[in-house]
Amino acid sequence: MKKIYFFAVPFIFAVSLAYTLDPLNEVPDLKARSALLMDAATGMVLFEKNADEQIPPASLTKLMTIYVAEKEAERRGIPLNEPVKLPRQSWAVNQPPRSSLMFLAQGQIVSLEELFLGMAIPSGNDAAIAVALNFSPTIEAFAKMMNREAAEIGMNDTVFVEPSGISEENLTTARDFAAFCREYLYLYPENLKKYHSVTQFAYPKASNLRPSMQNRVETIVQGNHIGLIYSFDGVDGLKTGYIDESGYNIALTAERNGTRFIAVILGVPAALGSHWGVRARDSDGEALLTWGFNNFKTVRPEIPEIPPARVWKGRLNHVPLTVPENMLALTVLADRGDYIRCEVTVHDLFAPLPAGEPAGSITFYDGEEKIAGTDLLTEDEIPAGNIFKRLWDSILLFFLHLGRR
Repeated sequence: MKKIYFFAVPFIFAVSLAYTLDPLNEVPDLKARSALLMDAATGMVLFEKNADEQIPPASLTKLMTIYVAEKEAERRGIPLNEPVKLPRQSWAVNQPPRSSLMFLAQGQIVSLEELFLGMAIPSGNDAAIAVALNFSPTIEAFAKMMNREAAEIGMNDTVFVEPSGISEENLTTARDFAAFCREYLYLYPENLKKYHSVTQFAYPKASNLRPSMQNRVETIVQGNHIGLIYSFDGVDGLKTGYIDESGYNIALTAERNGTRFIAVILGVPAALGSHWGVRARDSDGEALLTWGFNNFKTVRPEIPEIPPARVWKGRLNHVPLTVPENMLALTVLADRGDYIRCEVTVHDLFAPLPAGEPAGSITFYDGEEKIAGTDLLTEDEIPAGNIFKRLWDSILLFFLHLGRR
């Protein structure tokens, strides 16, 4: 037995979809070897170019370093605003040639929050080493932590050997890294404002020096390397990267009117040189995000109240149902999705019944076109009733079926 309910679901945002529909405009022609555009809310991939090619992420690696460190700090109860140690290995003078730097030095007083900013804005390799050695005895041990987190996210084509991104032995793909950025933003959305959209980073300040040194502060001001933060409406992160072996990389995110996209661009040719390589990377990012906003949007339907499912022969007669999270946001074409029809089907069930059991379905239609659907799941476990309850329900079912005939 099943019951079908119909709901008209108006959407608060004017947003978009891409299931079987074609985009309105031609896809951009990018200079990068590899790229991917994703709807951050739904995980839907809207554009890809060689998205499974392994390329060194360069300083995009530092995003994973921040992610691992912040999770570890939470687990260990370490406040992000308290001073941490600066091992000799992390001092700026001990970094490889051509390293980007926060300019850490012996005797400075610095917190994890400042080190995260030092990675996010000037892309300090020294900051990445300092963070890693505050959570692991060696760089190699921290890289194992990074790889463990990558595996849990499902980054099957990604490997890290160190936390700064200077090594060409770090490898990732645009698909893997976009999935990571989505997870990172899901867990730490506040980091965009705290770290990644900050336009300038000044270090060291007087507060970072011992009292005897505070009358000789030589503060260095460095700007955010993401050029589109200053020029493209909605861009608020995440990170750029460059080494010779990969070329120019960028992980971008931008939000407009409730729609957030993640763009990962890898391998803009190093042969273009620094000036033209950065411009080409920014041009690719702008083209990809513009194409995304012109063609797609995210809608968040107001999910109707789902009636509980009838449970026969159980201790309880009804069980509440839940809508999986992947239906709380949908990707649609930019000119569609302003008014959605929702169909809910609820089945009768029989005990014993586990939690998480499919008990019906929810389907969304844009006009007559199905755009998304999934199972409704039972919230609770329902044990079998006693012999009298099971017998009584059997009698009720007999007469219900007899009546239908």
